[in-house]
Amino acid sequence: MKMNTKRNRIREERGQAMTEFAIVLPVLVVLLFGIVQFGILFNNYVTLTDAVRAGARAAAVSRQATDPTGTATAAVRSSASDLTQANLGVSVSSAWTPGAPVTVTATYPYSINLLGWVISSGSLTTKTTEAVE
Repeated sequence: MKMNTKRNRIREERGQAMTEFAIVLPVLVVLLFGIVQFGILFNNYVTLTDAVRAGARAAAVSRQATDPTGTATAAVRSSASDLTQANLGVSVSSAWTPGAPVTVTATYPYSINLLGWVISSGSLTTKTTEAVE
């Protein structure tokens, strides 16, 4: 009689692991997609920050160039080649006199989507200021 009860209990618990997995799987998938989306966002921010730094450096040394603003903008765009250029906004402001600050600002849109739902969206913005040489 005891053996029969043990066999029945084992049969009743046969699908338990599969059921638990089916319940937990969607949560794990959403968490994984969230990590991937955050990684993409962080990569875009690091790329944008590096591009602005390169543009500010190009602007600081190109005071005597024909178009120092264009030189700085081109440096930002070439350094941010991984980003969609049509969505990249770049602005450069300076008096272009030696010692004056030159500020390069760039913006890039972001959107965090999880399974088709937009969780967060906005614009990444970074700026760097250097002295004109």
